[in-house]
Amino acid sequence: MSTSPPTGPRRFGIFLAPFHPSGQNPTLALERDLDLIAHLDALGFDEAWIGEHHSAGYEIIASPEVFIGVAAERTRHIRLGTGVSSLPFHHPLLLADRMVLLDHLTRGRVMLGAGPGALPSDAHMMGIPVARQRDMMEQALEAILLLLRGDEPVTMRTDWFELRDARLQLRPYQRELEVAVAAMVSPSGPRAAGRFGCGLLSLGATQSAGFDALGYHWGALRDRAAEYGTTADRGNWRLVGPMHLADTREQAARDVAFGLADWVAYFQRIAALPIAPDTTDPDALVEAINATGMGVIGTPDDAIAQIERLTAQSGGFGTYLLMGHEWADTAQTRRSYELFARYVAPVFQGSARSLTASSDWAARNRPAFFGATTDAIAAKIKQQEEESARRVADGPGGQAAD
Repeated sequence: MSTSPPTGPRRFGIFLAPFHPSGQNPTLALERDLDLIAHLDALGFDEAWIGEHHSAGYEIIASPEVFIGVAAERTRHIRLGTGVSSLPFHHPLLLADRMVLLDHLTRGRVMLGAGPGALPSDAHMMGIPVARQRDMMEQALEAILLLLRGDEPVTMRTDWFELRDARLQLRPYQRELEVAVAAMVSPSGPRAAGRFGCGLLSLGATQSAGFDALGYHWGALRDRAAEYGTTADRGNWRLVGPMHLADTREQAARDVAFGLADWVAYFQRIAALPIAPDTTDPDALVEAINATGMGVIGTPDDAIAQIERLTAQSGGFGTYLLMGHEWADTAQTRRSYELFARYVAPVFQGSARSLTASSDWAARNRPAFFGATTDAIAAKIKQQEEESARRVADGPGGQAAD
């Protein structure tokens, strides 16, 4: 029995934590983030997901909803999601209410990303045991979806929040506000997404453990969806990975000498996620990232190959999100996204295929087309010459000379 090849992504966006090395002006860093999203909107990117963090000095957006409210005023088309809202940190009614308000203010451009919270230091400051975060997330997600999707009052009591005859006084602007659940390696995210019929955000898709778990994650989501009678749709699966593109691999490697080592050091020292060798040598880091498939530092062709690799490993997904970073300076970073929009996205969206076909068709038929054109021009020239000759022969009075 033949099977169809895995389906590659048709949509593209950014997952913006964001990552800003501590010690710089945070106001300017946030302004760069807003400018970048406006740039992506102009380039035709589909989505931007904004993170929530409260400690560690690098990921400095505390409220993705507030940030989205500002970004929405500077953009026209790009959809904006919380990437992700840490559900154990919020009362479900209040978070649902804020998202519905944003839904109206943006005319339906918002999405809710849900997760347990990525930084243990955030949970520690709020007195939340890390071991409880995933269960708390699933409890809060259930409550939020009951509020968003239903019209009946919700009464629900847990050991950390209570809803009593709760309902949203303002309904969402969209028919159904999209919700996606974050996943790294643990099956908690896929299981919750399957249970509630949500999308899946695979944040560690290009890291070794996350890449290996892609098939397992989809299986967990699919099985859970079957158990609860919800829909498992690969089109709602988003994979996240970092890239920096330039016209040549050598130029890309030179570009990331700007900030790659700082980014790697953050994950090694603070986020407790070793992703590259313990070195600050830019060349060694570039080689390791490319060799392991953790990211792409290269050309648009390298980016295409990476997405094809992820498509084959996952079995197919709907959206590829570029992980936001400051590996390169502002101008080179913006150029990287432009190269992606110009040369990578069209390969998977098929938007340039008809143009190439039309160009090839015109080239193949050029002799015939230009032969016909040449004949038409020659005929007109001959017609003009014949008319001129007749006028001369007729003379000034319009009669032929005797």
